[in-house]
Amino acid sequence: VYPLPEPGGLGVHLTLDLAGQARFGPDVQWVEALDYHIEPERAEGFYAAIRRYWPALPDASLQPAYTGIRPKISGPAEAAADFRIDGPAQHGIAGLVNLFGIESPGLTACLAIAEHVLGLLEPTALAT
Repeated sequence: VYPLPEPGGLGVHLTLDLAGQARFGPDVQWVEALDYHIEPERAEGFYAAIRRYWPALPDASLQPAYTGIRPKISGPAEAAADFRIDGPAQHGIAGLVNLFGIESPGLTACLAIAEHVLGLLEPTALAT
């Protein structure tokens, strides 16, 4: 279940993990430094977001699972940027391709992106 996107993200959405458990997230919180601490008070924002599409979500039913930091190529006051693929033509290092800012739906296009990356690599880089 995907709600309407919000600035900086796709909104707190629902996915099922491989064990069939519901996982909600991510939310968006811009950070200045790496910090993986889960702030318990952020749970209220999750309840509010989830109740937009699941109004009967019981109180005290959520528990934190993990936290992470998603690198972005645009900041909080900037328009959303598309992903970027830099190959040897951009940085001059044969056999190296950098993929920046690839989020969903870029991950959905992973096979097309893989074909593009393959086209950027020189045949000699593939042999090593």
